[in-house]
Amino acid sequence: MEKNREIIPSFDKYAIFQTGGKQYQGIPGKTVAIEKLEGEAGTKVEFTDVLLRKTGEGKIEIGQPFLKTAIKASIVKHIRGPKLIVFKFKRRKKVRVKKGHRQPITVVRIEAI
Repeated sequence: MEKNREIIPSFDKYAIFQTGGKQYQGIPGKTVAIEKLEGEAGTKVEFTDVLLRKTGEGKIEIGQPFLKTAIKASIVKHIRGPKLIVFKFKRRKKVRVKKGHRQPITVVRIEAI
């Protein structure tokens, strides 16, 4: 009997890079939503903190801690993330503070790894 298994997509070319204290997977031609970057839409950016790069079948480069070559990308747009509710409450004191927060996000398109 064959069990139903989820098919995990594997890509021939991708890279893992770091920006804004987080790590992201970059695939050429795809877009990634990252922490806010300065710059207008259409501006070219480079990510120099590349941790890992797969360039083909069985060709994997691992940085120690980073690789020397950068990832090239362009800014697509600036958006704001989903609204998060911050509710502070102190019992028996009639203190209630409700605030909202939306994190600024930059969408970039990976052009070359």
